[in-house]
Amino acid sequence: MTDSPLLIADRDAVRVVTVNRPDKLNALDAATLDALHDAFDAAADDDAVRAVVLTGAGPKAFVAGADIAQMSGLTPAQGRDFALRGQRMMRRVEKMPKPVIAMVNGFALGGGLELAMCCHLRIAADTAKVGQPEINLGLIPGFGGTQRLLRLAGRAAVLELCLTGAPIDAARAQQLGIVNRVVPAADLEAETMKLAAQLAAAAPLALRGILDCVNVGADCALAEAMEYEAAQFGLVFSTEDMREGTRAFLERRKPEFRNR
Repeated sequence: MTDSPLLIADRDAVRVVTVNRPDKLNALDAATLDALHDAFDAAADDDAVRAVVLTGAGPKAFVAGADIAQMSGLTPAQGRDFALRGQRMMRRVEKMPKPVIAMVNGFALGGGLELAMCCHLRIAADTAKVGQPEINLGLIPGFGGTQRLLRLAGRAAVLELCLTGAPIDAARAQQLGIVNRVVPAADLEAETMKLAAQLAAAAPLALRGILDCVNVGADCALAEAMEYEAAQFGLVFSTEDMREGTRAFLERRKPEFRNR
């Protein structure tokens, strides 16, 4: 659709989803949230897709935040509904059975940082800046920012970013554990696609098991999480990919995983 706020392209087994509102610095309005939810539903259901890269169009922003023009006139009930809409979409990304990499090519502020944090991995250009500036608008993060930032970077970092609203550069974001890697801006796409291709070539059912274990373990007690991990570990022994992987190791060759 020509009026879609997203660009979607497949590079072999990697699907690239681009938020395409560069004139708005890729700000998240309701239509974009819904389009992202649909795009990740489609990627989850497509067996040809083994990994997803999420990024923003243009040279300035990954996603510079939620769409302030749309939010400014909301009632309290509408504001809550908008927050839940964004949270549902980001939870959809977080619970994807395939790895999702945020390619942070510029500003990731407010809803943009929240979107990056719900991805499984984050690679940032050395020119990128991230932050939760909602306090400067009399707002608080509404798409899960306080909670995911707390889990990624800890109490001190979430309070600093959310209470001051000041952005930080990519190097500091990496020190805090908010992003996994920082690369020169000129190398960002190549490095991200290299990692995505590596993940796309890995055993899909094992990838899914790891993602499931991390998602479940983040929300329950250690003993329960360990029991879940053991169950998932046992489950992969029923897969053809596990037999292929162990056999290839013993035969000193590269495995050919078939998602079975």
